[in-house]
Amino acid sequence: MKYTVITGASSGIGYETALAFAFRGKNLVLVARRTDELEKLKSEIAKINSDLDVIIRTTDLSVSKNVYELYEGLKNYQIETWINNAGFGNFASVGEQNLNKIETMLHLNIEALTILSSLFVRDYSNIEGTQLINVSSGGGYRIVADAVTYCSTKFYVSAFTEGLSHELKAQGANMQAKVLAPASTETEFIKRSYDLQENVKLAGILPKYHTAKEMAGFMLDLYDSEKVVGIVDGITYEFELKDPIYPNIVLERN
Repeated sequence: MKYTVITGASSGIGYETALAFAFRGKNLVLVARRTDELEKLKSEIAKINSDLDVIIRTTDLSVSKNVYELYEGLKNYQIETWINNAGFGNFASVGEQNLNKIETMLHLNIEALTILSSLFVRDYSNIEGTQLINVSSGGGYRIVADAVTYCSTKFYVSAFTEGLSHELKAQGANMQAKVLAPASTETEFIKRSYDLQENVKLAGILPKYHTAKEMAGFMLDLYDSEKVVGIVDGITYEFELKDPIYPNIVLERN
């Protein structure tokens, strides 16, 4: 039995992606901090297909030891696809940003993603049909005003994943590494980024955005393709599938 792992699955893109993969008949491992929200998602998946096996893992991936414990706890499951979706943003000038929040963001957006990607590649890179999909952002390809630190974390995600894709291909590995780069999306992510109350409407903040369900559809498009990057154009908001965007330099070794 094979599984798709989705981190940050309790809301937003992760939640809708879980439903989308459930419609594909995929058994799931759902990871997030909120058990009650994961249980609700599991119930929704049961309505789609009660035969699917859905595993819940409640954990805070901004804590390093939890990252290793999560992966170690899944050793008995055959993983087909790993989606690193967990992450959050911050909108503030560098000199005014909350450093406690920034430290947590760095742990989650960069450290956890790197560790989980590395462990998955180590164990599964030569297994046919495996995919690693890391969720970056349009801000991982352009710098957004008052979101410099957040964009920097996503530049890392994009560069790391594109570089990994080159590396896997050079090694003749079976695994595909891909990066999804959304633009503004109607999720809790935006509210947490701006430290907004739950009842605040996004229409007055974001002039244009996709729904989480639309982004999950783009996730499937990327999953089904042979391309490495799935990116939303920040101006037209059209979704595009592309080859790696960053230049890749191969050094000759003596």
